Amino acid sequence: MILIDGKKTAQRIKTEISQEVQELLQQGKRPPHLTAVLVGNDPASMAYVKSKERNSQKIGFTSDLRHFEETISEKKLLQVVSDLNADPMVDGYIVQLPLPPHIDAHKIIMAIDPQKDVDGFHPVNLGKMIAGLPGFLPATPYGILELIKQYQIETSGKNVLVIGRSLIVGRPVSILLSQKREGGNATVTVSHSKTQNLKALSLQADIIVAAIGKPHFLTADMVKEGVVIIDAGINSIPDLSTQKGYKLVGDVDFESVKQKASYITPVPGGVGPMTIAMLLKNTLKAYHLKQV
Repeated sequence: MILIDGKKTAQRIKTEISQEVQELLQQGKRPPHLTAVLVGNDPASMAYVKSKERNSQKIGFTSDLRHFEETISEKKLLQVVSDLNADPMVDGYIVQLPLPPHIDAHKIIMAIDPQKDVDGFHPVNLGKMIAGLPGFLPATPYGILELIKQYQIETSGKNVLVIGRSLIVGRPVSILLSQKREGGNATVTVSHSKTQNLKALSLQADIIVAAIGKPHFLTADMVKEGVVIIDAGINSIPDLSTQKGYKLVGDVDFESVKQKASYITPVPGGVGPMTIAMLLKNTLKAYHLKQV
């Protein structure tokens, strides 16, 4: 079993970006700028946004956080998005999801300038992804592709099962893995909460991408020997032995499944660090698009 080290791969990408930023500064140019918009005080969202901001600054980007109370109106948030679209100093920005129930997340995403949409959620970027055209790929699927490439995992002709159909991970990664591209050419099945024969499907899969949001959902009896496991889940479960009182686990029962896997990502330390690295890579791309 080979452990897929997302931290190591993400650090390599961030080092490459940092070197490019230093070259920009030496040429007298300003650094790229990433903005994060956070509504409310959800601990997981706050921690994630702070991590993005911290990583941005470490590689030489400038960054800022626009933090609003959960009671902010949809109209006001749309104005924030409009202001960010118009700000020439903001190269890319993200609106952290989920948003409060009174705000239509689709309406907010639709309002984002596709050329600043470094999360890759705008329909323009999703459409470009489907068509195989240049655009911003959603950060988590982008990171999964990069890990597959880094570890030289063969995907061509393989049976891939994606567990989960969200627009953030499941559906985009299923499309990317099926496309005629490096790290693609796979035969992909998308499963979800209504799939009736999930275990039968998972036992046939050469590669499984778990992104269903249920802790330890995929167990050893659901996978075959030699399977490649990409765990995109991140769930907190109670653990009184830790200072915080909880620990982070994936959608895969890691300890049992690793006995049968040929490659497997840990949680934390697998897909998570790659999501942030690819977000930064998208921001650098957005910066260069503005310079053309």
